[in-house]
Amino acid sequence: MKRWLRERVDAAYEGLLSREISGAPTHVAVIQDGNRRYARRKGDDAPEGHREGAQTTERVLEWCQDIGVEELTLYTFSTENFDRPDEENEQLFDLLERKLHEFGDADRVHDNGVRIRALGDVDRLPERVREAVDYAERRTRGYDQFVLNIALAYGGRSQLLEAARGVATDVENERLEPDEIDVETIEDRLYERPVRDVDLIIRTGGDERTSNFLPWHANGNEAAVFFCTPYWPEFSKTDFLRGIRTYEHRAESWRRNRARRALALLGAVSDAELAEAKSVVERFRDSLPTAEQPDPEELDAIQNEQGDGIDSSSRAAD
Repeated sequence: MKRWLRERVDAAYEGLLSREISGAPTHVAVIQDGNRRYARRKGDDAPEGHREGAQTTERVLEWCQDIGVEELTLYTFSTENFDRPDEENEQLFDLLERKLHEFGDADRVHDNGVRIRALGDVDRLPERVREAVDYAERRTRGYDQFVLNIALAYGGRSQLLEAARGVATDVENERLEPDEIDVETIEDRLYERPVRDVDLIIRTGGDERTSNFLPWHANGNEAAVFFCTPYWPEFSKTDFLRGIRTYEHRAESWRRNRARRALALLGAVSDAELAEAKSVVERFRDSLPTAEQPDPEELDAIQNEQGDGIDSSSRAAD
């Protein structure tokens, strides 16, 4: 297909996707995969792929803000990446240092109230990168309109392990009772500052795995996952919007299933459960196919019928 025709088709498809999207996930997490393979395909060294990938990162930040995403987490450097050749990592560290300083000074960051935070074992990084992290965090600390998390020296399993060790130490030293351990107890030990539950994970580069990325906040929230084949430097707005559409379909399916379960329960529940089930059906009624949508009068009839058949102790009346 000729280039000009491909560009017109892509633009039309992007416009169609934009019109179809009616909402946005709160927190998107991205595994930026394929920089090195992209560079090799072009006959370049890996650092060139990282540099072009950094340009994609800036565009994705803008796309997220355009549609109303409130938090973006980028899987930038994993603990496994330390095993790569030193020369390659040193050039990547140079790029990170430069980009963190640029982000800390960028007008678009300050104009849009973007708060930059690093997640991971930052102490393992070279001093110049740690100083750049501190600079970007310090310059944006007062903002709360949008959060940009940069996962550096990050490993999800090691984060959970450290949190578990912290809880065990507190129990052993009698600073925490076992029956006091809850979700917040773990989350407080994962990161210094709160991280929202992940709604959507996007992975580029063709691999279909989440690579130990934010397991507590993504798996625990049953996040939608969008895998796509373009390498990170090639990732387009059309690809991004397809990912958002995947999230929307996942959310619609969740609402539809809740409504169906609530309808199924309406025939055999107690007074208190009946009111809750009816509330769920009313909230998610529009997510059901038209043929499955009950009339309001039908819901009232079910409730009245149940009210006649169940006494105040939630047992079937004699």
